[in-house]
Amino acid sequence: MKAIKNLIVFFLFCGSSASAQTPVYLDPSTPIEQRVEDALSRMTLREKIRIIHAQSKFSSAGVPRLGIPDFWTDDGPMGVRPDVLWDEWEQAGQSNDSCVAFPALTCLAATWNSDLSRQYGKSLGEEALYRGKDMILGPGVNIYRTPLGGRNFEFMGEDPYLASSMDVPYIQGMQSNGVSACVKHFALNNDEENRFNVNVVVSDRALHEIYLPAFEAAVKKGHAWAIMGSYNLYKDEHNCHNEYLLNRILKQDWQFDGVVVSDWGGVHNTEQAVKNGLDMEFGTWTNGLTTGTKNAYDNYYLADPYLKGISDGTYTMKELNDKVRRVLRLFFRTTMAPDRGHGFLCSEAHYATARNVGDEGIVLLQNKGDVLPLKVHKIRKVLVVGENAIKMMTVGGGSSSLKVQKEISPLSGLEKALREYNPDLSVEFERGYVGDTTGSYNGVTTGQSLVDHRSSGELIAAAVAKARTADAVILFGGLNKSDHQDCEGHDRLTYDLPYDQNKLIEALSRANKNFVFVNISGNAVAMPWKTQVPAIVQAWYLGSEAGDAIADVLTGKVNPSGKLPFTWPASLQDVGAHRLNAYPGVWRPGHQIIDETYKEGIYVGYRWVDHAGTHPLFAFGHGLSYTTFKLSDLRASAGSMTADGTITFTVRVKNTGSRSGAETVQLYVHEDQCSVDRPYKELKGFQKVFLKAGESKDVKITIDRSALSFWDESSNGWKAEKGNFEVLVGDASDHLPLKLSFKLI
Repeated sequence: MKAIKNLIVFFLFCGSSASAQTPVYLDPSTPIEQRVEDALSRMTLREKIRIIHAQSKFSSAGVPRLGIPDFWTDDGPMGVRPDVLWDEWEQAGQSNDSCVAFPALTCLAATWNSDLSRQYGKSLGEEALYRGKDMILGPGVNIYRTPLGGRNFEFMGEDPYLASSMDVPYIQGMQSNGVSACVKHFALNNDEENRFNVNVVVSDRALHEIYLPAFEAAVKKGHAWAIMGSYNLYKDEHNCHNEYLLNRILKQDWQFDGVVVSDWGGVHNTEQAVKNGLDMEFGTWTNGLTTGTKNAYDNYYLADPYLKGISDGTYTMKELNDKVRRVLRLFFRTTMAPDRGHGFLCSEAHYATARNVGDEGIVLLQNKGDVLPLKVHKIRKVLVVGENAIKMMTVGGGSSSLKVQKEISPLSGLEKALREYNPDLSVEFERGYVGDTTGSYNGVTTGQSLVDHRSSGELIAAAVAKARTADAVILFGGLNKSDHQDCEGHDRLTYDLPYDQNKLIEALSRANKNFVFVNISGNAVAMPWKTQVPAIVQAWYLGSEAGDAIADVLTGKVNPSGKLPFTWPASLQDVGAHRLNAYPGVWRPGHQIIDETYKEGIYVGYRWVDHAGTHPLFAFGHGLSYTTFKLSDLRASAGSMTADGTITFTVRVKNTGSRSGAETVQLYVHEDQCSVDRPYKELKGFQKVFLKAGESKDVKITIDRSALSFWDESSNGWKAEKGNFEVLVGDASDHLPLKLSFKLI
């Protein structure tokens, strides 16, 4: 496919006459806007219509007459999805469409490392480029509002500042390959159940302070080339053609110059699609998802119905030409960009990136008695328990399901690592529980046989019997990527762990004092047994290098440095959306609409913790290490900030332990008095620093007026009020020992 694209451009450049002048639109040295206008002037009406809607599941048409290739996209955001047939979900049967599965975006956010995020995006973009993809549908930046959200594992946590700081480098890294990011899902897509029917009711302030900042950063700082609309509604309009979100905020206020892409099947009306900001309509079959007819894509809302509407005078060329300009701009940034290169697939560097993200994103939640790292030279027998120790996690979960070249299981990774340290060490496995044994999604199968007909009681008894004689017991549990766990299209039904895991955990904790629970999930889970378990590790969905990354942390080869990107509540009643009965919404009488009012407003995550005085199991930003750090000597470059000024805060960080490690300095801002109700504190800066044992470094974090601002609904804009502020600095949202006051003048 790539070779054909290049030949088309080659022949158009060379032509039959050596003296023929290269058309402006084909000249890569000409500014893009001139190329866009030149190409636009040469296109017929039908050609303009053809490039703004799908021609297959994952492609839209180019303009063959003008040498503009077809445009190919694919699902992300954690790996390039395997190819399917032109118009069916069935696999295309290719042998060269495997990929590296990178860790889920919750893990990436837990690294709190923007440089690593850039490398992640760059690596994924290289894989996409090799596979002939021009746009990857990611990253996902929707806010973690409730731990029941089925798709939270694809997003970057609860805090808008953290999500913004991590999505920008991801986008920049990916687009450095000439592959467009498509940031999703714009906006307010915070739960999956009934996602086509939810109409979100939210204050303007909460919208701008919590749910939009990551998208705004993607546009203004990341310069994303595409944004995907979401399935849900806002102000009673579907968000794939929403006047307020797309025209007013995205394109007018933020001056977005890229393409608004529909989610697959997210378009419902030609007139709204024409007028309310949509640029490209994607989907499958006639209605975008489930039903089809012959020449289905010609029946799309932005296909023949739009063409007919222009022909009969219902619509003018103004909106169409704006859409086409945006799509052409996308083409010239991607398919028609010079020096795109060829990319790489399943390279050693990409596996290294996946492992590094896993190493830095794994969070050590609890480590009583220093059970971890494992005493690899002293122990002789380790018992590994749990289905999640052996289950492939790259298959399933919805559109992010992947076909990988390899996936190292936690059991195999740990077994290999332990025996490298101690060849005489014995590693045994017990199932412990049986969960999802299907092992297939959308035509990709794991090849694993996970069927086990033993009862829950039999499984627990077998594990406990072996636990009594082991030197250490490690249980790999948590969720998986099946329906009603961590999966697109469904939310979780309960906060509890499934498959009788609580009984298993309590039994193992009684049987062996050197017990480690490794939770694999994209969400927080209930832990009623927390005080009984010495060590708890949050390991996420880590992709291809899962087993090796987990082994790195458990054995101490890598010192854990991950920090939670969301608050881990003790119960759902400690979450604002649940305490206020604001989730999952109420069906509107006589309509197929669920009105979901975000009654908690701006109080999401740790903001709610401070507001309501709750006590989470683990705080936002929490994460332990195998060494210790001391933060001291907080100082400021000035005692006050002017309206257009900045203040740089410096803090001394010392590694006071015996191991090299990394600490993340977190800076929150508190306003003493304000004309509106504000959260007690908000994250406004962070920096990760790597230190050898005994080493000290100064960490500098600079903030400006935006860090002090709130969304003022009366003026419909950001506002910072003069007065007294305080920065709170520490290593977690519940551990901020350093404070310093300053003024905004």
